[in-house]
Amino acid sequence: MLRRGNGPEPASLDAHRAQDIASHSVLRDLYEGLVSEDAEGRIVAGMAERWEISADGLHYRFLLRPDLRWSNGAPLRAEAIVASFARALNPQTAAPLANLLTPIRGARASMAGDASQLGIRAIDDHEIHIELERPAPLLKLLALPIAMPVNLAALAQYGSAHTQPGKLISNGAYRLQSWQPHAGIVLERNPNFHARASVQIEHVRFVVTEDASSELRRFQAGDLDFTETVPPARLDRLRERFGSQLRISPYLGSFFLGLNVQDPLLGSSPELRRALSLAIDRDILTRYITALGEQPAYGLVPSGIEGYAGARMPESGWTQAERLAEARRLIDEVRSRRAEPIEVEIRYNTSTAHRRLSLAVAAMWRQALGITVRLRNEEWKSFVQTRRDRRITQVFRGGWIADIADPLSFLALFDGAQALNWSGWMDPEFQSLLDRAEQDADARLATLQLAEQRLLDAHVLIPVYFYTSRHLVHEDLEGFEANLLDRHPSRWMRFRAHKQATP
Repeated sequence: MLRRGNGPEPASLDAHRAQDIASHSVLRDLYEGLVSEDAEGRIVAGMAERWEISADGLHYRFLLRPDLRWSNGAPLRAEAIVASFARALNPQTAAPLANLLTPIRGARASMAGDASQLGIRAIDDHEIHIELERPAPLLKLLALPIAMPVNLAALAQYGSAHTQPGKLISNGAYRLQSWQPHAGIVLERNPNFHARASVQIEHVRFVVTEDASSELRRFQAGDLDFTETVPPARLDRLRERFGSQLRISPYLGSFFLGLNVQDPLLGSSPELRRALSLAIDRDILTRYITALGEQPAYGLVPSGIEGYAGARMPESGWTQAERLAEARRLIDEVRSRRAEPIEVEIRYNTSTAHRRLSLAVAAMWRQALGITVRLRNEEWKSFVQTRRDRRITQVFRGGWIADIADPLSFLALFDGAQALNWSGWMDPEFQSLLDRAEQDADARLATLQLAEQRLLDAHVLIPVYFYTSRHLVHEDLEGFEANLLDRHPSRWMRFRAHKQATP
């Protein structure tokens, strides 16, 4: 058995409705798309054993493996895959990541309720054609859970309970054996998976570990084979303590504090939002609070995306003393227009790391700006719902890990009325820039950079740092490879020596 730390309780095992990393990590073991990813994050064959792409990049032809089956042994054919795509794009599904599929012809219309022109067709039982409206990295998108096939017969029979043990029918390397809420999920090797002979680990246990320090203790006690993260600590001491078991790598992830611009206080005062951002000393936070190689962030999109320079806050070149002076000037300006004291709440999901960072930020704001700051923590599922509702949040823990190596993966968070726009920012010019970027391939990255700059200039988020991936990995575990998106399907892992564990 492979025992994986997996962070908070997965929000959903519905491949189309899940949006959190904890859910996606499990779904990548349970399901497989038309294409898949290997241990190093490279695109490899999935349900399709081969594919062809037209010269203009708009037409894709996928030839399916002849032996595809669902985990219950039933044949898996092209028509079921096409129907699953239609379900992912159906507005009644309310899939939070459906917008990732909008390069496909007719996808936007499908999301609005008209699926008649959707450019995904089953030619026969083993061939699927997909037509795009514009060139896009389709293969990378098709490896995401939103593009994985949900068994619609199980959905029709069980409704929302189709994700429960004994009812979930998947098509990946593993199938669901048990799910104990707030404790863990156990998977077993899928005997009907087309590449079952290459899957060496029989069982996988995903352990819920909201507290990174507790997770570290479990790893030390031999209860985990690798951790979801590592708690804040001095890097030199961690290396001395764990040696080669400590894995730290570049990661396409951005941590930020979101600002709810629909809140009466924050929404009416861009000066206050700017002051809050300038008063944060990012160097102190990354050196002493997170302390695992993170880079201070003055933009939303991290470096590492080929061809994209990224936008940055104009004040990124200032000294921290200069930023503090401007923050104090701005807060005095805000006070001069208000009769009431300024009070701000920071909301975050339960986590030692998030608590430490929130405490540090609150202290900076109190000391530099003289404002009252309250802290509020919530269990993950409650936090996600509260953040999405935008009713009682002010400042909230934000962050995003790229779905694919593309700046739009980050910028789309702030695009209009979709569910992931936690700040509630509606800006026609920003949305127009995103549209222009998708229509002009040659100027795409430059236009996205303009969009990012407009977002930063509106002060609807406070960039804090760019992530590193950090794990503790048992020395006997092989196949755990660093990659920019920090994805580690269990299918590719194996133990150097025989290990036994009880589910």
